Amino acid sequence: MQVGIVGKPNAGKSTFFSAATLTIVPIANYPFTTIKPNRGMSYLRTPCVHKELGVVDQPKNSRCIDGERFIPVELIDCPGLVPGASTGRGLGNQFLDDLRKADALVHVVDASGTTDSEGKPTEAGQHDPMIDVGWLEKELEAWMFQVLHKDWDKTSRRPNLTPDEIATAIADRMSGLGLKKFQVEESLRLASLRERPAQWSKDDLMRLVGYLRKLAKPMLLAANKIDLPSSKGNMKRLGEGGRLTVPVSAEAELALRRAAEKGLISYKPGDHDFVPNEAGKLTPEQKAALEMIRKQVLSPEGVTGVQECINSAFFKLLNMIVVYPVADPERLTDHSGNILPDALLVQKGSTLKDLAMKIHTDLGEHLLYGINARNKMRLGESYVLNNGDVVSIVSTT
Repeated sequence: MQVGIVGKPNAGKSTFFSAATLTIVPIANYPFTTIKPNRGMSYLRTPCVHKELGVVDQPKNSRCIDGERFIPVELIDCPGLVPGASTGRGLGNQFLDDLRKADALVHVVDASGTTDSEGKPTEAGQHDPMIDVGWLEKELEAWMFQVLHKDWDKTSRRPNLTPDEIATAIADRMSGLGLKKFQVEESLRLASLRERPAQWSKDDLMRLVGYLRKLAKPMLLAANKIDLPSSKGNMKRLGEGGRLTVPVSAEAELALRRAAEKGLISYKPGDHDFVPNEAGKLTPEQKAALEMIRKQVLSPEGVTGVQECINSAFFKLLNMIVVYPVADPERLTDHSGNILPDALLVQKGSTLKDLAMKIHTDLGEHLLYGINARNKMRLGESYVLNNGDVVSIVSTT
């Protein structure tokens, strides 16, 4: 699964992306620094099960540092959007197309209000970030509406369409945006649109698209520049209405990660503090800059927020859990003897059969049963996986 980083120009998207991936991308204080999507690898951070199980793990598909598993995930940094993007303004249609395969979105908002809706600098607190939240959601929905509305008359006037056929037709029409049929079915239910599509008005379709966006492209707000005084009063407002909102200082995270990369400090993404490395020989200027991060971000907020956004995108928006498949349930190893080698992300509600199919089609098709490595109990193919499960899959292959 992929998470897209979206927002207006100059809100800190590229800084957020660089901080999350340590990918070098252009960063500047002017609009449209990014003109094509950047892709990079970041990591989810979650407690590893090896301590609980009393073993020393040997990760293969991820990393384990100080008892924390870091699981690789893909992020897409999309160029900045401006009001009117769905009509092509600011290369908007091209930029929106970059979001087609994103399963969830992190909207980087300039919580300080120091940039207007088009990313142009303004006085601190002069611009209301709630305006940015509103128009970006509307642009996404207008873009999705265009996809649905094209040839809609032809689709909707097919005779005697059943609710299932309506859902299938819409899912097929919007499959390029990553929409699934079950999401269409739920959106139709919420919009109270189940039959006679030829009679649906434009308002009906826009209401449907609103639900489709929330289900197919769920979004959280990264309230960036939280270290600026003008951001504090906007945080509560950004979280109103149940919006998942995380206070963020992307600049602070990027500075900490670069310092750690150079060996100047000990710091892992999501840590509550950093430790200067004596061998790193920090200059007085570097010490002052790091102490400022500690004073203005880490002490009042606890963390920089970047890692929390990534974790929330996958664990809360996409409802993912972590499971550990092993070949030997006694030794907790794969066929090569590596202990707890893989930490896999699956959606909450996935079954043992789903996990087997994810690992390999043949394994899933010839599944006999599974074994819970903790209590050695046998598991059927319909067993619903829990976060942190360690399971062995037995098949005829």
